[in-house]
Amino acid sequence: MNRYDVIVPAGGAARRLDGVDKPALLVAGVSLLDRVIEAAAGAERVVVAGPRRPTRRPVAWVCEDPPGGGPVAALAAALPTVQAPVVVLLAADLPFVTGELVERLAARVAAGPVDAVLAVDGDGREQYLLAAFRTAALRTAVAALGDPGGASLRRVVGALTVSRLPADPETVFDCDTWADVRSARSRSGRMGTAPKRRDMTGLEEWTEAVKQELGIELDVDIAALLDMTRVAAHNVQRPAAPLTSFLVGYAAAARGGGEAAVAEALRQARELAERRGAAAGDEPGA
Repeated sequence: MNRYDVIVPAGGAARRLDGVDKPALLVAGVSLLDRVIEAAAGAERVVVAGPRRPTRRPVAWVCEDPPGGGPVAALAAALPTVQAPVVVLLAADLPFVTGELVERLAARVAAGPVDAVLAVDGDGREQYLLAAFRTAALRTAVAALGDPGGASLRRVVGALTVSRLPADPETVFDCDTWADVRSARSRSGRMGTAPKRRDMTGLEEWTEAVKQELGIELDVDIAALLDMTRVAAHNVQRPAAPLTSFLVGYAAAARGGGEAAVAEALRQARELAERRGAAAGDEPGA
């Protein structure tokens, strides 16, 4: 069995997503970061570079210098914690990346003789943030750049011997824009990657009817909203679910509205309810 660690850079500014915390965005009730961490389940160690966030699996945390300094700064911060001979670099916005692809990348590097193996999409584009490296070679290439803040990952890869691994287009799909996020949420239901839930057809029809009646245009992640209300009901009291939903909507509107404001308010409310449950020993409030 191949030994490898995984590094997940998760400190970007997400400018095309209005600055929202992109790794915390939910797709079918599961954060983008948790989806990537799940794909790294075969790793000996997963190191996330960026602000600490709640995760379903335990990970190690480091912070880039400077914070938000880009993927090379993330590598410079995370590499000292890596112990395996192979390290896989995974972007934090890959909703459909699979453990099978991660294992294939790691195995290809371990088999040699190259320093790195990059996944490529259906159009032949190299995915620098979906790639495996010989740890020693990557350390040398990063160190040779000097100051890693704002440095180009392309320059790091350019100093290495590289091969390429064609990947299923779904597994390399990333979320750079709100259109990408909406597409991921739609695809998740069709691909069966969402947690098993009741049929939401009726809820989707009702949501569209309410939006039309209220005269609003907004993409609603129904699974994420229901997940937040479930956590609130469990950790506080059942009536906390509709009350928190109202407050989330009010907060989003007060912040200017839009998908980014809703996503951020949802995240904050869910994390608050989770902290309340942890402080109370996870005893249901009702």
